[in-house]
Parts: sequence; structure tokens; C-alpha cells
Amino acid sequence: MRRFASFREFYPFYLGEHAHPVSRRLHFIGSCGVLVLLAIALWQRNAWWALAALVCGYAFAWVGHFFFEKNRPATFRHPIYSFIGDWVMFKDILTGRIRF
Repeated sequence: MRRFASFREFYPFYLGEHAHPVSRRLHFIGSCGVLVLLAIALWQRNAWWALAALVCGYAFAWVGHFFFEKNRPATFRHPIYSFIGDWVMFKDILTGRIRF
């Protein structure tokens, strides 16, 4: 397992694990679903929606990895950096830094 000294060092690796455009789109859609479901959880004051957000985010991401990237999600090896990477990539897609 490769070790990273910082997120800055990890992020290029993370992007390399998300090179397929369909995978990136699935991650982005899953992240949008997470935000919507978390908003519903807060609005409804119901933790089940937060659980649905977790399932939504991982389901879309893992479909991207297993069926399009043909790799193992970085979540299994680098859970914290991977979580941060998901949201940085989401922001980078929103701002146009990374192609959707």
C-alpha cells in the first residue's frame, strides 16, 4: 500500500484513479445526491435520510470504480484522504477545473 505524506501528495493519485469520465460523472451525481439527502435529513430531522446519503454516495462511486475504472476504490486504503478527495473533485468539477 502506497503511503502519502499529505493530501496534496495524494490528490494527483486520486485523480488518476478517476480518469474515466463516466466514473467522474457518477461520483459527481452521487455527491449531489448526498447533499440533497443530507438536506432532507436535516429538514425532516430523521437520521435515516443521512444513512441514505451515505449509501447513495458510495453506491454511485463504487459503480464507477468497479464497472468503469476497473479498480478498487481508494476508500479502502485511504479513507480520510479519499473522502476529502471526493469533495475536492466535486468542487473542481463545479468550477470547471476538471471536465465533467
